[in-house]
Amino acid sequence: MSSKILKGKVVSVKMQKTCVVEVGTAKKHKRYNKRYVLHKKYKAHNDSFDLKVGDLVSIKEVAPISKDKHFIVVSKES
Repeated sequence: MSSKILKGKVVSVKMQKTCVVEVGTAKKHKRYNKRYVLHKKYKAHNDSFDLKVGDLVSIKEVAPISKDKHFIVVSKES
């Protein structure tokens, strides 16, 4: 089984070794054919990267680290 890799924007870095990443997914309405974006926030483990709010990052799904953390920060996009 392959793990998910998502790209998103850092929303919060207030926790120790954890950041909150907001990922947007584009969908299309069945009847009206209009595109809209759904946003979801994920808590990701962040050990070594020096992140700020607004940075673009890639996160990867892993085995649960804590109650809410199931992702780790893989790389910081430039």
